[in-house]
Amino acid sequence: MFDRKPIIVGLEIGTSKVCAMVGEFDPDSSALKITGVGQARSRGVRKGEIVDAELAEEDIRAAIAQAEQMADVEVRSVILGVTGGHLRARNNRGVHTIVSADREVTEEDVQDVIKNAKVVNLPPQDVIVHAIRQHFFVDGQGGITNPVGMVCARLEVEMHVLHGNHNRLQNAIRVVKGLQLEVEEIVFNGLASALAILDNEAKELGALVIDLGAGTTDYTLYAQGVVKHTGVIAVGGDHVSNDIALGLRIPLSRAEQAKIEHGSAMVEEVTKGKTIAIRNGEGAPVKTVKLDDLHMIMALRIEEIFQIVAQQLHEAGLLDYLSGGVFLCGGGARIPNVTKVAEQIFQAPAKVGHATGISGLVSSLDQPEFATALGLVKFGSFKHRSPAQKSFLSAGLKSTLQQLFRRL
Repeated sequence: MFDRKPIIVGLEIGTSKVCAMVGEFDPDSSALKITGVGQARSRGVRKGEIVDAELAEEDIRAAIAQAEQMADVEVRSVILGVTGGHLRARNNRGVHTIVSADREVTEEDVQDVIKNAKVVNLPPQDVIVHAIRQHFFVDGQGGITNPVGMVCARLEVEMHVLHGNHNRLQNAIRVVKGLQLEVEEIVFNGLASALAILDNEAKELGALVIDLGAGTTDYTLYAQGVVKHTGVIAVGGDHVSNDIALGLRIPLSRAEQAKIEHGSAMVEEVTKGKTIAIRNGEGAPVKTVKLDDLHMIMALRIEEIFQIVAQQLHEAGLLDYLSGGVFLCGGGARIPNVTKVAEQIFQAPAKVGHATGISGLVSSLDQPEFATALGLVKFGSFKHRSPAQKSFLSAGLKSTLQQLFRRL
């Protein structure tokens, strides 16, 4: 008998869709192959969080069943993506005094200083989702990735801590477990998207990944090879559609259709004087609107989203860490001219992100809206890697896996 390659399933319960993705990992070659995907329209989620457990359960079951059929496997556990406006992040520093006679840093010292860095004053209802190691300081010398074997009296480490409301995280976990599925890990959607898109070079240079979802906008900033900042804005594509419906005085369903078929993140000269017909459910035109008006409404909201992200990065002192550029994903990345707006706001090159380090169904799944699900599978693959293979990971990702999250 031969050992079957590990099967990893990423589950994204989004505001507009539920996506289950199945990957097969080969420990020998370190190859990750996508073998199946299932999707269902999401009806029980608002702003990235479950608001109707019964509807969400039905949609998850449908997506899982479709993925199982395509991959010809039985799904028993998932890596669950999470998001929501309750998620917050901060950087914290841990300090540890080296007490051994020779002052040589050991692995135990490293674990002690990391443990100290994870002691954060959180709201009483919050739990840590990720505690991501950044860099060490050896007697004040920064930029140390591995201090073991060095000599010092004082060891410090910077830790990026992402935390969220316990009950709101549990809501998604309970729905999944209600389907007799185990939740192996929970992973911030923004981190998963960055993992799917960024290569090591971009992480070193400094790169920002913005996931423009329907209910939320998640972002992750890498610099010097590690996660420097993460965030969630409870505004997304649905808000753009709502703005269009209110501004043009048309039904929400027609606003969504107009956004998809005629939308743009910028107002351009070429659209001056042009109009579009808003049609009813039978396809008959019921109203004519100016294309300029549609684009202006969309541009204002999209600019606002990017400006909020830029402001948060500015407050964290990280807005200059974008030498590798801005990478967009999520359904909102499909909006024409959205990369141009991102370039204007962040003063850095911007493009739609594409998956890296994955084979299989990538040609059909290398779309911006699949970045999170792909990243969840990629995240899950790392626990199956050998120590030698793990050594090739960037310090930021490796620390995510080692110090991961406190189980709920």
